[in-house]
Amino acid sequence: MKLFNRSNALVKNKLCITGFCLVVNLLTLSSSTYAQQLDRVSVQLDWMPAGDKAFFTLGVAKGFYKKQGIDATFRSGRGSSDAIMQAAIGNADLATAGLSTLMIAKSENDIPVKAVMSFYSKLPDAIFTTEESGITGVDTANGKIVAMPTFSSSTVLWPALLKQNHVSVSAIKTLKVDPSSLIPLLAQDNVQMTLSWVVKAPEFKHALNGSNRTLKIITFSDLGIDSYGWSLIASEKMINERSDVLKRFIVATKESIFYANQHPLEAAKALKESTPEIDEAISAEIYKASIPLLENDISKRDGLGAFNPKLLSLTWYWVATSMDYKADALDPESVVDRRFMVNDK
Repeated sequence: MKLFNRSNALVKNKLCITGFCLVVNLLTLSSSTYAQQLDRVSVQLDWMPAGDKAFFTLGVAKGFYKKQGIDATFRSGRGSSDAIMQAAIGNADLATAGLSTLMIAKSENDIPVKAVMSFYSKLPDAIFTTEESGITGVDTANGKIVAMPTFSSSTVLWPALLKQNHVSVSAIKTLKVDPSSLIPLLAQDNVQMTLSWVVKAPEFKHALNGSNRTLKIITFSDLGIDSYGWSLIASEKMINERSDVLKRFIVATKESIFYANQHPLEAAKALKESTPEIDEAISAEIYKASIPLLENDISKRDGLGAFNPKLLSLTWYWVATSMDYKADALDPESVVDRRFMVNDK
């Protein structure tokens, strides 16, 4: 009887162990299947994953993309023009770029991409100079040198900025350089001005420490240029064949932005974990500087990510003015697709 009981107990234990293994295997299989079911989305960034882009890495870290069934990957880029082209030729599903650069690309060659979300409803572009230079605007910069980043959307509206302020193109000398050279050139007083995004102010201030000079920022908006800026671009293949995935990606991105705006330090920490070489403290300051571009009177009125027809038309006006295009060379509405936006403000 005892042998029977022991044998019975062994059978029960074996069944329990087998059952446990079966459960573990099923859970593993379920997890693997779930991972395989995530829709992969590749995003070509316009530049390096710096602090202004921290909401993307935060969204991944917090699981906002995974919650929407998205496995998102983000690649460093070499400017808006290249990012747009990568999406157009199918090397990326999505790209981030300046809307003005997209308008130029669409007007010159109707490439198969469209803007599906506005990140910055105000221009990030600005002139970086010093208080000691005496420059208060482009009309006081006659004979000065401005360094501008090659392939950047900031260079697109420069001619329009000069025209708006009645300054001749030849009055200010331009120097196109690699973006990494902008800060050293200004810090060493080799140029009197640079073009960059206002979000880069913390890096410029840090570089000017100890130089006995004070950073002065003059935004394009200060000088009369109102326009949409940084935007999310989608390939038409993504739009036509994976519309549901695109919509879910935008939902996750908006959640990431809303959360990052409330937790910029956490956003910088997530960026540091994914990109160890960045300075976490400066990245946090950069992200804080980007919040007024993401969250402002325009985004509150129209909703984060929306394209208001009037501001969209004005954006094209400045591009056409800058590039000497005819006004009817492009219908600005043909550049955007609003179907994927959920207006939750």
